[in-house]
Amino acid sequence: MKFTKMSLPDLILIEPDLHKDARGFFFEDYNKETFAAAGVLAEFVQDNHSLSNKGVLRGLHFQVSPRAQDKLVRVVRGEAFDVIVDVREGSKTLGKFVTTALSAKNRKMIFIPEGFAHGFLALEDGTEFLYKVSRVYSAPHERGIAWDDPDLKIPWPKTGGRYFLSEKDGRHPSLKTFLKSARATG
Repeated sequence: MKFTKMSLPDLILIEPDLHKDARGFFFEDYNKETFAAAGVLAEFVQDNHSLSNKGVLRGLHFQVSPRAQDKLVRVVRGEAFDVIVDVREGSKTLGKFVTTALSAKNRKMIFIPEGFAHGFLALEDGTEFLYKVSRVYSAPHERGIAWDDPDLKIPWPKTGGRYFLSEKDGRHPSLKTFLKSARATG
């Protein structure tokens, strides 16, 4: 596997070694020892799988302490425009983001440590997205920031129609509003 540090601290792009022959292909998508040797020490405890059609936008999600999550994400069918935003108060890169194309074709994965919001836009019908997480889902600790926060200026691709969001994702606050609220509740 190839592990490459991304432009935001602690984010790691992972490209598995693909073994192809006449039967198809095989690759290892997770190996605790290999990941640990690359500095990824997360213990994954839950796997999630979503199916989205073209134009579905999910995010930007994260969980707060004490249930914050590390994530390992990848696409196994279709293609997604993936977005990761630093929401760590006091971070030198607070409010900065990275975008990456994840697809069944390129088989890339991203390790996302706690303190980052994550979301994606499905670029094809039938896009299947897998997430490994280091803590189980906890509704009281779930948070989100607005996908269209004007201060972030995320360049979401045009899909030829409107974006489809859950009602909850459509109500997330801006990053500034989230941080102000988090400071107030301390």
